[in-house]
Amino acid sequence: MKALHRPDLFCWSRFDEARDVDFHGYAWIRPEGNVLVDPLPLGPHDRAHLERLGGARWIVVTNADHVRGTSEIAAWTRASIAAPAAERGLIRLDVARWLDEGDEVVPGLRVLALHGSKTPGELALLLEGTTLLCGDLVRSHAGGRLDALPALKLADPVRAYESIARLAALPGIEAVLVGDGWPAFRDGGKLLRELCDRLKRSAA
Repeated sequence: MKALHRPDLFCWSRFDEARDVDFHGYAWIRPEGNVLVDPLPLGPHDRAHLERLGGARWIVVTNADHVRGTSEIAAWTRASIAAPAAERGLIRLDVARWLDEGDEVVPGLRVLALHGSKTPGELALLLEGTTLLCGDLVRSHAGGRLDALPALKLADPVRAYESIARLAALPGIEAVLVGDGWPAFRDGGKLLRELCDRLKRSAA
């Protein structure tokens, strides 16, 4: 797995040729038990690395399209699975906890419920007030900028853009870790605000 901007964060990736972007799974390493977010299937190298780091206690799925390697990893690590409450009927996993706005997965990892994306209950996760982990709605197709899921794929573009504006208004965001594309390790809040400005101009 690749080291990120904090010594307790790692990711592993797979290049998607259809979209020309990397997909990422994330691991937050903590003494009380590691948390994985939207985990991709693990190859031998990344599995061995995660094993050395202590496996996983929780796996968080941010939306129904990001189940990815969750079942296999949960079976291996015996991690509990958490997923969006609003997608209870879409996610075919043995979910231990259904998450909604304001919940804490574990101390320091807060749940933000988004609206209008391509699935009905997509979540974002705020890690210790400074690092935002996003599923599908916010992504990045080029380094140094953030993008939104195309309007044609959104269930409700107006509500989706309102959700992005809410993320952009969060104080203190330094990094934005996206599920699809380039993570932003610096100036995350600024890049979110720039994305909001572009969305406003395109909607005008």
